Amino acid sequence: MHALQRNVPLAPLTTLGIGGPAKYFLEARSVEDVREAVDWASSNSEPLLVLAGGSNVLIADEGFPGLVLHLRLRGITIESEGVIKVAAGEPWDEIVAMAIQKGWAGIECLSGIPGSTGATPIQNVGAYGQDVSETVVRVEVFDRSTRQVSWLTNADCLFGYRTSAFKGKDRYVVLSVIFQLQPGGAPTVRYPELQKFVGHASDLQQVRDAVITIRRSKGMVIDPADPDTRSDGSFFMNPIVSALPAEMPHFPAGDKIKLSAAWLIEHAGFHKGFVHGNVGISTKHTLAIINRGGGTAREVLELARMIQSAVQQKFGVELRPEPIFIGLSTVSDQRPA
Repeated sequence: MHALQRNVPLAPLTTLGIGGPAKYFLEARSVEDVREAVDWASSNSEPLLVLAGGSNVLIADEGFPGLVLHLRLRGITIESEGVIKVAAGEPWDEIVAMAIQKGWAGIECLSGIPGSTGATPIQNVGAYGQDVSETVVRVEVFDRSTRQVSWLTNADCLFGYRTSAFKGKDRYVVLSVIFQLQPGGAPTVRYPELQKFVGHASDLQQVRDAVITIRRSKGMVIDPADPDTRSDGSFFMNPIVSALPAEMPHFPAGDKIKLSAAWLIEHAGFHKGFVHGNVGISTKHTLAIINRGGGTAREVLELARMIQSAVQQKFGVELRPEPIFIGLSTVSDQRPA
């Protein structure tokens, strides 16, 4: 196990740039590091937080009062044509770029998404008409209850809209993911916004470029020179409802209806560039809550509650947060009655 550190700032390890220090901190570069960290935390009665790319978390200003395990597992194995095993710590967008270079379809619409590969099944990452669950074959995990490494099938992962068997749970540490891509396959272009850019393109690279262009226009591609990218991406999920509450943009979602969270927020009175203390709403995209510099988790929660309450009062629709909250109550729990 690598050297244990104390009082390590966590804010620099997140895309939002918010969060206090870890009481204890160590990097895991092997499965044995993970096992030893879990055992150490258990034997010392310390809570354990597994942190990877830090692109979808909001950490309390007080930090984390236990051991933060920073996953740095690396490695890519091509098991057969279109089938790849990727270690949890590999940067996700590099995997997408590699797949497209090889002519393998299936994840091209997930281009430009920050964070690590191991986080993608946890959140069931999705964008522009694709969900990562469509290509996940198996997920290798370290089971903290049995201290054993095992494999979970796609069905075992219980994938849903931006959720899985892993999200909000602490039983498993994701070690690697096996993806089944489509050699020579056509890109997925079913999302209306993407269709405007590429029509019915057959070139994977063209679709990747278009997705990154769209994401960049919304501040959703990490850029140190652009303060609008200092965020967790989309802070709220698009609500899925049984009946349309009023005339508004909507999309089919099986036998239900998906609403546009961005539209709801804007029409509840929160415009792009809205400011709340040291945080605010991106000037490019209403769904992103940004750290304007010196922002705190408390300010993020305050703004999120304001938005959620306004949408609830005007449309009768509840907005649910996408990020994982560390050391904080959920926005729903803290919403004013």
